Amino acid sequence: MNTITILLLGVSLLLFALSFIQKDRYRLLEKEVEEVSINYLQENYQIKKRLKVLEEELLVENGESIKVHTDTKHNLKQKPIHEIVKNQVISLHQQGVHVDQIAKQSALSTFEVEKIINSLK
Repeated sequence: MNTITILLLGVSLLLFALSFIQKDRYRLLEKEVEEVSINYLQENYQIKKRLKVLEEELLVENGESIKVHTDTKHNLKQKPIHEIVKNQVISLHQQGVHVDQIAKQSALSTFEVEKIINSLK
C-alpha cells in the first residue's frame, strides 16, 4: 500500500512539473485572436477615416454648387463693389491672371469679375 501511495505521489509530482514545462496552447491561441482583432480594428479605423474624407470632399463639392446658386441670387440684388476692389480686379486682369483666380482673390463671383472687366472695353 505504501509503494502504491509513493508511486502515485511520484507520478503526480512528475505531471505537475510537466505542466509548467509544456507550452500553453490556449495562450498562443489567445495571442493570435488578439492580433486578428487588433488588425480588424485598425483596418476598420482606416476605412472610416477614408470614408470621412470622401464625405467631406462630396460636401465641399456640393457646397460649391450651392454657393454658385446663392451667388446668382445675390447678383440679382446688385450690391455695389468698392472702387479699390475694382482697381484690384483690373490690375490682376492686366497682369494676365485668370478670371477664376481673380474671383478667389477678390472674394467676388466670376460674373462680377467679368462684369468689371467688360466695363473697361
